Amino acid sequence: MASITGRLANLMSRYAPGLGRKGTERQVEQFRSSGGTKGNKVWGKPVFLLDVVGRSSGESRPVMLMLVRRGEEQLVVVGSNGGNPKDPNWYLNLMAAGGGHVELDGRRWAVTARELPEGPERDECWELAEAAYPDFASYQQLTDRRIPVAVLDPA
Repeated sequence: MASITGRLANLMSRYAPGLGRKGTERQVEQFRSSGGTKGNKVWGKPVFLLDVVGRSSGESRPVMLMLVRRGEEQLVVVGSNGGNPKDPNWYLNLMAAGGGHVELDGRRWAVTARELPEGPERDECWELAEAAYPDFASYQQLTDRRIPVAVLDPA
């Protein structure tokens, strides 16, 4: 059964997406202006900033994502979109661009992105993501699509 917070995030992203965008804009501003010491949590869980180039606009599009580490250098990203039927734009932009820039722990660096196909590596990364942010499991229950998972490596 989907969690209360998972359902709430799903409903907000479906019926009030403008609120989410405005909240993200404020959080990005807070995160950047503080060097990552503020705006670095959502629901008490750590987040990081990912800049990706928009597929159509060619402009940098910042997004705050749940922090899921895999080893020392890799980050795992999950295109959950709160369990909505479509993949999030940031994820489509990331895959189209092949990478982006991460801001975390007061540092900024370029990353390459690799989407994980079905198999043991994806399963491992999904488990890491669920452990870091249990609502990912709720989001999967709330959608018919297979939520995509990717790994970010330093470029």
